[in-house]
Amino acid sequence: MSITTGATVTLHYTLRADNADGEIIEVTTPEEPMVFVQGQDPLLPQFMAALEGKTTGDKLQVFIASPDAYGDEEESLYVEYPKSTFIVDGELDEDAIEEGEVIPMNTPDGETVYGVVTEVKLNTVVLDFNHPLAGTDLHFDIEIVSVAH
Repeated sequence: MSITTGATVTLHYTLRADNADGEIIEVTTPEEPMVFVQGQDPLLPQFMAALEGKTTGDKLQVFIASPDAYGDEEESLYVEYPKSTFIVDGELDEDAIEEGEVIPMNTPDGETVYGVVTEVKLNTVVLDFNHPLAGTDLHFDIEIVSVAH
């Protein structure tokens, strides 16, 4: 049975940055494989296209360049906020504004977006709202475990 739209796919993968020898970003485990419905779950289009027609037991490598994955890093998505933005119960939340911390913020539309603290200045904090994998080419080593229709 091959992978077509609507098929439930179970697979294992190793995701690396840049190429087959790059830093490992994520690995599935036998206890927690990736399971999704082809063409219905929100996955990268090139990832889905590479799986079309494959079947149980197939192994493949998929390379997705950053512009086709999560895009290039955008300078405009680095936003500087006054430290007063992070006052909770009358005090500055020092733990929340440490470099590397992920902070939920609300857009004017009320949507929650997540920024990573990249710099703490004297009176401001810089957050990066780029996707964590923006600017990264993706290399997947994939093994199809099962396909069901």
